[in-house]
Amino acid sequence: MAAHTVLVIDDDPYIVDVISSALRIYGDFVVSVAMDGAAGLERCMAERPDVVVVDVGMPRMDGFQLVRALRGDPQTADLPIVILSARVQEKDQLIGLMSGADCYLTKPVSPMQLVEAIRLAASLAQEERAERAMNMADYPLPAEHNLADDEES
Repeated sequence: MAAHTVLVIDDDPYIVDVISSALRIYGDFVVSVAMDGAAGLERCMAERPDVVVVDVGMPRMDGFQLVRALRGDPQTADLPIVILSARVQEKDQLIGLMSGADCYLTKPVSPMQLVEAIRLAASLAQEERAERAMNMADYPLPAEHNLADDEES
């Protein structure tokens, strides 16, 4: 069985190195890297990774914007996506999942938790992902958050 290719998108070189090493050791994944959301989007289109692990707070395009862009493109709409972020508030997790992420993990995370989240996201069938997205549409956003706020950060 071929190893899954995982695209790690994070603007912190130290975090990228730690995640990449952990994925190679604990999950036997082939790892590709992008250092911001816009570069990550370009790599997704060019490389077609099996799974994407994305941070939220990044320059040029944040993780929420990236997830929505991937979900909005028919070529990447079914791409398994895991958000790994330092944003730990429930509203951020909800926004991440409503944007279309399959899993939302908070930093710091154990390598095994990350590997399990990647495997879970990769195992979701297209129908399961679509059903989850439809169910999230019924869940209201917290009153103090506006998705347009993400566009400005």
